[in-house]
Amino acid sequence: MRKKEMNLIGHLDELRSRLIVTLGAFIVFFILAFIYVKDIYHWIVQDIPIQLAVLGPSDILWVYLMLSCVVALAGTIPVAAHQIWLFVRPALFENERKVTLAYIPALFILFILGICFGYFLIFPIVFNFLLSLSDEMFMNFFTVEKYFRFLINMTIPFGLLFELPVVIMFLTSIGILNPYRLQKVRKYAYFVLVLTSVLITPPDFLSDILVAIPLLFLYECSIFLSKIVYHRKENNAALEV
Repeated sequence: MRKKEMNLIGHLDELRSRLIVTLGAFIVFFILAFIYVKDIYHWIVQDIPIQLAVLGPSDILWVYLMLSCVVALAGTIPVAAHQIWLFVRPALFENERKVTLAYIPALFILFILGICFGYFLIFPIVFNFLLSLSDEMFMNFFTVEKYFRFLINMTIPFGLLFELPVVIMFLTSIGILNPYRLQKVRKYAYFVLVLTSVLITPPDFLSDILVAIPLLFLYECSIFLSKIVYHRKENNAALEV
């Protein structure tokens, strides 16, 4: 009993250290982004057809903090993934350690691809659709806070959802998930993904389809990749016997 308590304390202490490193990386990236936030802001708004406004000094600070947080989140993802890998590494075999280590850059790349998908494809379609609804009935006046809050809602979720295949591959490699379990819950996963696409898009059928199809495709890709990892793991286990 005493030994189990010591092991638990050791795991919790290591987990605390991993969380501190991750938090420290986030703070460093946040400070760097805060220094260059003006350049980031001008790059984002350079092609928008509207003039943004602020309603008070707090809105300016909100933009600084929001943009810095988004950049820091993107930069911290590979650091957090590496810390998770270091935490679970003792429970992995040598070949599993090498394979799962490759997931770290993949997480960052897929996050950036998801952001680009939302920013360059989904956001313009949804934004232009909403502007077309005014049909010259209103004067389009956007605050910086409202615009960037809408932009984040159209991009960050895709950055996170695009990491689904890699996360599932990693969980499969350490034995938490398997492709057959994913197939069994497919209809529930479809429902959640379609509901997500409806919630983050305006109420029109085209936007829902444009978002739902990539999400469903990502889930099917996750099952396929999970099968590869699962069967490879079984084959390696059979060879070691």
